[in-house]
Amino acid sequence: MGRFRVDLPEVIDALLDGLDFTEDGEGDVFPLQRNVARALGKLGSRRAVGPLIAKLDSPDFYVREAASQSLGQLGDSQAIEPLRQSLAGGVSAAVRVPGKPHLLQPYDSILEALGELGATEAIANIEPFVSHPLEKVAYGAARAMYQLTGDAKYGQKLVAALQGPDLQLRRAALSDVGAIGYLEAAKTIFNTEAENSLKLYSLKGLLEHPKAQGSALGHNPEGTPDNLQGDRDGELTAIQTQIMDLMDGLL
Repeated sequence: MGRFRVDLPEVIDALLDGLDFTEDGEGDVFPLQRNVARALGKLGSRRAVGPLIAKLDSPDFYVREAASQSLGQLGDSQAIEPLRQSLAGGVSAAVRVPGKPHLLQPYDSILEALGELGATEAIANIEPFVSHPLEKVAYGAARAMYQLTGDAKYGQKLVAALQGPDLQLRRAALSDVGAIGYLEAAKTIFNTEAENSLKLYSLKGLLEHPKAQGSALGHNPEGTPDNLQGDRDGELTAIQTQIMDLMDGLL
């Protein structure tokens, strides 16, 4: 339903029922709730905001993760404060749960959602996580901080990750730089040691980002050797043309 954007009212009703489904003779209902939460984020219904906020208190880490991601996608500001509260305790509380493969909270998803929601009031809560020892969390914080401040140092942290030794982290950074429209990363994306399909998806994110529509909307720090500049003279800006050339080189 989520993948094919089946946003009929009766579908939303059924998904909202599924989000609160608790009786299952087969056992664990959390996988159902996780998938329902993900689908609701893709369907764009504001009716899902309140129920998803409630799932930020779920006993299941992965339900909380899916709810956080979907709240970022839905773009409703009423989710900001509950997400911000999920960062309570700061970096010192963001530790691994004994006997579990995850931290206390899905911090990377929470941080990314706050960035997507434009939560400038949460900057003081987010910024310390840029120094979190777990790279994925640090990258989520850098992504959010770039979205909220436009400061290139946070974009450059993600560019550095594209050149790191860990393939999984390079993959995560590809998603991040594409999502935030960090145009200065275009050539580094092209040269990243990762699957071409992921590089194309990241470049597509740059291409479709408002910053690629022209330099007036973009952020072009001086002294960047591979700085891409847009214009409004043609149907495609210069920066869009350059990104498309890079994409063509991956096909």
